[in-house]
Amino acid sequence: MFTRMLKLRLLNAVAPAYFFMATAVTFILHFCFFIPTIFPNTDTSLTGSTTLHTVVFLFLMFNALGNYIMTITFPAESANETVVPVCSAHCSDKVDAHYLLNGRHFCKLCKKVILKRDHHCFFTGNCIGNKNMRYFIMFCIYTSCACLYSLVLGVAFLTVEYSISFENPLTFLTLLPLSTGYFFTGTVSGLQLFLVLMLYVWLGIGLVCAGFCCQQVLLVARGQTWCQMQRGQLVENRSPWRSNLKDVFGTRWILGLILPVQTVETCAEDTDQYKQD
Repeated sequence: MFTRMLKLRLLNAVAPAYFFMATAVTFILHFCFFIPTIFPNTDTSLTGSTTLHTVVFLFLMFNALGNYIMTITFPAESANETVVPVCSAHCSDKVDAHYLLNGRHFCKLCKKVILKRDHHCFFTGNCIGNKNMRYFIMFCIYTSCACLYSLVLGVAFLTVEYSISFENPLTFLTLLPLSTGYFFTGTVSGLQLFLVLMLYVWLGIGLVCAGFCCQQVLLVARGQTWCQMQRGQLVENRSPWRSNLKDVFGTRWILGLILPVQTVETCAEDTDQYKQD
């Protein structure tokens, strides 16, 4: 048990560092390689395209980072409980969070009581619950869009800079193993291999975030959390899906789609929203 918790705590520290490093690398590649190469300054006819792509990229990254910060700024822990309550009898020491009562969990990593806990996110380093679920979902959406958008620009860069044709769908599938082999033979530079590797990183993160976002939206619409689904328990007296989405996204949900701002009024304690797990 000690070894498992040590691994989880290590992951809880490494994952945010990996996120910020990947973000910094994406910014550097975009402004130092992709934009100058795909839209050279010598061609004045591409000025509008350069501005458009830059604005789109900054918009996606601003919302991804903004919602990331909001997820941490509005934690899901209970503000009124500083003492760890006694766990219920059916708790298991093999899990990273103990189920308490009235929809509360004690997270062993956060060492706090979490209201309506969904899961612990290692990339943000805290638990996701009803208070920050909306920011987490928007973080996943914009991270997915930013990664897939960077993937498209990366493919365009390799096409322009290295004359790699992606007309054949198998080109992308075999790009990494072939580039790795050519790198060790001295045919491919380290920069080109790194760019190819980043294409797969962006694709993987983009698809994972998109799938995770769809799952979370479905759970929110059902009025259910990931913890409840793992335990195989359904929510009694389930509210309509519109009401469940409104509880998470708020009445100003349209504003929340384009800006990382608070759209749900919060109170000191969400006692009226406790649900029996």
